[in-house]
Amino acid sequence: MINNKAFEDFAQKLSGLIASSPAADIEKNARAMMSSFFSKLDLVTREEFDIQTNVLARTRQLVDQLTARLDELEARNKNAQ
Repeated sequence: MINNKAFEDFAQKLSGLIASSPAADIEKNARAMMSSFFSKLDLVTREEFDIQTNVLARTRQLVDQLTARLDELEARNKNAQ
């Protein structure tokens, strides 16, 4: 069985090696490029999307209520004439 201390030392040395290698620079550059790319897409967060979905649902409900009220008033107006 592998000694835990030896495994931890190996993992620590490997992490240090990767951090000082060009791979770390490549990862940083890739993250920077992706961040720049996504910022240009004009995306919204899930939270913003959910908020706007709720606002739209409430607005649609209000429009439906106002449409029904208008239909009722127009019907009364026709009957009164």
